[in-house]
Amino acid sequence: MRLLSGLDDRIGAQAYPATTEEVIEEYGDIELELPNGDEQLGDVLGRLDSETFETAEDLRLATLSAVSSNAIGRKGYSDRDPSCLGEDGHEQVSF
Repeated sequence: MRLLSGLDDRIGAQAYPATTEEVIEEYGDIELELPNGDEQLGDVLGRLDSETFETAEDLRLATLSAVSSNAIGRKGYSDRDPSCLGEDGHEQVSF
């Protein structure tokens, strides 16, 4: 995923297993470029409970699960499903 493309190389050099605190101390200042702004890795991981990452992939997946809504391109957007009853949705447009 392109969202964390610059992160993979840097966290791959980390010795594993590694705790959340160790990763934040070492890599917390890494800026993640999101579609609607930037976030620091330390802020993202700070949303999670303390855990031990066994691999770089575990850390990458945890990071993806904790990024803010700035990672969402268009909130509530779907080109497949109409809005559910009771939701304020977009009017359907026919081309």
